[in-house]
Amino acid sequence: MQNPSSGAPGKGEGLELLSVRMGEQEFAIDIMSVREIRGWIASTPLPHAPSHIRGMVNLRGTVMPIIDLAERLSFAPKEPTASSVVVVVEAEGRIFGLLVDAVCDIVTVTADMIQTPPDVGSTATGKIVEGLITLDSRIVSIISMTALMPDIPQENAVAA
Repeated sequence: MQNPSSGAPGKGEGLELLSVRMGEQEFAIDIMSVREIRGWIASTPLPHAPSHIRGMVNLRGTVMPIIDLAERLSFAPKEPTASSVVVVVEAEGRIFGLLVDAVCDIVTVTADMIQTPPDVGSTATGKIVEGLITLDSRIVSIISMTALMPDIPQENAVAA
C-alpha cells in the first residue's frame, strides 16, 4: 500500500513511474496518474492564461489544458516539434496534458530508493518535486501532479 500523504510506496512495495525527458533532464510521474500518451497536436491559446499553459485541446469531447512542463519547472520554454509528446494525466479528478520532449521508460522503485530533495531555499521546489531517485548515473526528479495542476477553481474542473 502506498503512503497516502506522500504517494511513496510502503516498505517493500514498488511504485511504478513513467520517466519523461526535457532536454537532457529526466523527470518521473506516478504511472497511476497517466491516462494516455499522445503525439503533439497544435493547441488553441487560452486568453490571460499563465505562460506555462500552452493552450487547450479537445480530447474526445473534453477540453483539457496543455502545460509546457519545461516552462512550468522554470526551464527555458521550447517550441514543440513533431517529435514532442503530450502525457495526459489526471490528478484530483482533473485531466490535463504535459508537453515533454520524449517518454523514456517505466521504472519501478521502492521507498528506500526515493530520496528527499535538498533544501534549496525555494518552497516551489519542495511542492513540485516529491522525491529523487538515482538511475544508473542520472538523478531523476519525481514530480507531483497536484502541484502542476492549473490554478482553476474546482467547479470549473472537467469531470474524469
